[in-house]
Amino acid sequence: MKPVWKYIFISFFALLVVSYIGFTLWHFNGKEKELICTDLNINLSDKNDRQLVTSGEIAQTLEQNGLNPIGKTLNKIRTESIEVVLKKNPYIKTVECFTTPSGITNINISQRCPKFQVIGNENYYIDVDRKPLPVSPHFAAYVPVVSGRVTLTMATGELFDFIDFLERNSFWNAQVEQIYVRNDLKIELVPRVGDAIVLLGTLENYPAKLEKLRKLYIYGFNKMGWNRYKTIDLEYKDLVVCTKADKSEKDHKLNLCSLKESVIQKKL
Repeated sequence: MKPVWKYIFISFFALLVVSYIGFTLWHFNGKEKELICTDLNINLSDKNDRQLVTSGEIAQTLEQNGLNPIGKTLNKIRTESIEVVLKKNPYIKTVECFTTPSGITNINISQRCPKFQVIGNENYYIDVDRKPLPVSPHFAAYVPVVSGRVTLTMATGELFDFIDFLERNSFWNAQVEQIYVRNDLKIELVPRVGDAIVLLGTLENYPAKLEKLRKLYIYGFNKMGWNRYKTIDLEYKDLVVCTKADKSEKDHKLNLCSLKESVIQKKL
């Protein structure tokens, strides 16, 4: 084949491909104008872990804003407007909306994740991104509770780090039930087992303070019982001060350097 015929053939073939693509786009765009949305699929990707918003609430929001896609042709469904409106919901983190040639509008939603709840003058969650999140009137998230004099700066800063430390440690995650911030901003811990309130003090050097408490639990309370004390004070270096529940008995100061022997041999 001579070069000139070769170029003519290639140009003719390319013209056919472009024409086919143009016809296909025109054909399907025309079909899209006629295609009606028959179903709305709302996917809450993490509803098994937590559910601060429901599919019904999402559908209601769309209806109230004139964005219900059902019954509309696909080219009239405003997917970007749907995303903008739904992102105003404080419990929603991300939204993706798109339509399919089968006439279905899909909305994929990921919810914000509460890390702990603050109860005090204000009642709110702090999420995993260190941002405040209002409490849902319909659902409760089963997360650690912090009460007392909690400032937002404290909740999103050092207190967040402390709770994260507890959660990542299987021992402490199972032990601590509630955290209380006193007026002097010192921390008290309410344990799941026993009646004694743990006086942590400030959050300075809390891993070492908790290690003292862990030794006391393992070498002391596991042997002698959990209900003999009213308070356990961890504020002193190498020392745990335990206040007896029975006022007729003397309080104890336990030296952490020899905690195992002092607790077991002296029977507290």
